[in-house]
Amino acid sequence: MKYLCLAYYDEQAFEALSKVEFDAIVGKCPAYDDALRRSGRLVVQASLGSSRATTVLRPRNGKPLVTDGPFVETKEQVGGFFIIEAADLDEAIRGASNHPAANLGERVGG
Repeated sequence: MKYLCLAYYDEQAFEALSKVEFDAIVGKCPAYDDALRRSGRLVVQASLGSSRATTVLRPRNGKPLVTDGPFVETKEQVGGFFIIEAADLDEAIRGASNHPAANLGERVGG
């Protein structure tokens, strides 16, 4: 079964990180993504652009409403996603929970 995993973060807090802090967080993600890919469990993965460069379409009153994004109904921004193949929900949760993006900490909204 495939599972969609969304990565959330607080854009302002993330942009306030020093280069060293940013590199320490972001630098861990490619290795984990590669390990998932080699295991055959990573279907697709991508980062999304900043809220200044992206939009969201939502249906409202029978028409598409265009807003800035990629926001959902939270203060955090959707920063990326990955789809993994897992035997069940527990396995999907374990795989997603170990991803560095899931462990950013409350400081940057992860």
